[in-house]
Amino acid sequence: MTVSTRPGRSFWMIPVSAARALAFLTFAVSAIASPGDEIPKLIAHRGASANAPENTLSAFRLAWKEGADGIEGDFYLTADGEVVCIHDKNTKRTANKNLPVKTSTLAELRALEYGAWKHPKFKGEKSPLLSEVLDELPPGKWFFLEIKDSPRIVNPIAKILTEKHPAKDRVILISFDKEVIKACRETMPGYRTNLLSSLKKFSKKGGPEGYLADLEWCGSQGLSYKISATVTRDWLAKARGKDGLLMAWTVDTRDAALRAAGFGTDFIGTNRPGALRAELEPAGAVAR
Repeated sequence: MTVSTRPGRSFWMIPVSAARALAFLTFAVSAIASPGDEIPKLIAHRGASANAPENTLSAFRLAWKEGADGIEGDFYLTADGEVVCIHDKNTKRTANKNLPVKTSTLAELRALEYGAWKHPKFKGEKSPLLSEVLDELPPGKWFFLEIKDSPRIVNPIAKILTEKHPAKDRVILISFDKEVIKACRETMPGYRTNLLSSLKKFSKKGGPEGYLADLEWCGSQGLSYKISATVTRDWLAKARGKDGLLMAWTVDTRDAALRAAGFGTDFIGTNRPGALRAELEPAGAVAR
């Protein structure tokens, strides 16, 4: 099947596959960083998770050693009201026994081992508490606190942040759940928030407008978006708003990082902060 680029002219025909490739190429080129674009700050996604077990103190400590500008961690509420760092709703993928996080106590979760699956040298690793992660947050570094749970976890998180009092301008509360973001804005107005979205419906009718409406409804101060999303720089500027922030995830290659920079993104979430920074430095890029 072919399509014509000029109505009524049959002599200039391009295969559909080629037309799609051309459209993608145009989109990709438009997003490449220009000389004036700075490379976004590097946020270690679940810590330096390419080389250490995700969401553990070892992963976060390695991120600091690798020179990350900040870390991102995921949090659930346990059955006994503790805020624990883990990505999945159960421990099947990252521990030596499968337990549902929400209906397990901290003691039950702490009895498991979270490191050997990555490498034997990490055997004995435990799932840390939010308070423990905050205790090791260096001055001036960023912390993207992803809430995987429902709004029920917002008040416990607020209490911990009040007790640990990290720098408010360096902590960003993020979630895929609009209700959670709204609750964070109401309960912790001193902390910034970012709605997370893969933007998978962006190319559909009403998609761009719908996402902007979601951001406005929940009060999100910017957006954390999937780097492969087919968005534009102009639309992302609208999503950012006046004083918001943009974060792209998950960015593990130089090309993807430059693409994020071309979009005017402030932060990129990466599993390999040290290696990615080394790949970007030859280009003369300077972090924001």
